[in-house]
Amino acid sequence: MAPHPKLIGDSDDALLARLRAGDRAAFAALVKRHAGSLLRVARSLVRDQETAEELVQETWLAVFTGLDAFEGRSSLRTWLFRICVNKARTRFVRDGRTVPFSSLGGPGDGDGAAMESGSFDADDAWKDPPSTWSEENPERLALGAETRTAIEAAIAELPESQRAVMTLRDLEGLETEEICNLLAITATNQRVLLHRARARVRAALEIRLGGVR
Repeated sequence: MAPHPKLIGDSDDALLARLRAGDRAAFAALVKRHAGSLLRVARSLVRDQETAEELVQETWLAVFTGLDAFEGRSSLRTWLFRICVNKARTRFVRDGRTVPFSSLGGPGDGDGAAMESGSFDADDAWKDPPSTWSEENPERLALGAETRTAIEAAIAELPESQRAVMTLRDLEGLETEEICNLLAITATNQRVLLHRARARVRAALEIRLGGVR
């Protein structure tokens, strides 16, 4: 069902109220609004597109059937991400696999890519950003198709734990506390993983886009 054009501009709270009153068009509007972000997060948790899409479908089903569980203590988007992360955890346990974000940020995490000492400030922003990186808003990197392709390819190659943290922080704009709560990691681990991920993506961008500073 396509969302009614009049619902597109409604806030999440307004759409939730409509949905709780039985308006299914409000659900379609929520899906349209958050589908892209939710799929990006799912792809950061699992490697293949098919599994990510299954996680997204399971997440929306859980939202539709468990709407009363949402108490508004976080944003709707954060709640969606939490459901998706929990669905991924359940899938890993069911398949007998180690949950990749259950013990993040140890010294041997990923391939051991080192952080660039002094490259980031206390707020985790670049001190000396690559020419294509916006310190104010990393999503501005997506303005160019070539750059977006390079970023997506570089992020896809990250170790799973780094990929999840960078997606949540730099692509979805979540704060450190939200990410730590979602992935059950410490602020220190989150920072280490974010810095390692950014260093790898920065290096990949400089190679793919000509290394311009």
